[in-house]
Amino acid sequence: MKVINTSNQKTVADNVKVANNSISRFIGLLNRSHLEEGEGLLIIPCNSIHSFFMRFNFDAVFLDKSNKVKFLIKNMTPCKVSPVIFSAHSVLELPAGTIERSKINIDDALELCE
Repeated sequence: MKVINTSNQKTVADNVKVANNSISRFIGLLNRSHLEEGEGLLIIPCNSIHSFFMRFNFDAVFLDKSNKVKFLIKNMTPCKVSPVIFSAHSVLELPAGTIERSKINIDDALELCE
């Protein structure tokens, strides 16, 4: 899946996997040693994440049901817990630095393309 920030027309990622069942959501990125630029994981449904047992830093973009950005975490380090974002329906996990490179801001709209 490809993700585009429609607010600024920047490509956020072009190789995003979806975790939308209990097993894939539980595993998340735990089996990964890193994310390449352009990769990501969209966790649905989700309004809070943790980075226990992770081996790398990453960015997290919390989205509502219409894929509008509600909260951002830049460079989340291992062994942390995010706040619960009650307005979030999903979380897009991306390589550290992607939020800055893609100029993602609160209230931006992201488009998910198959």
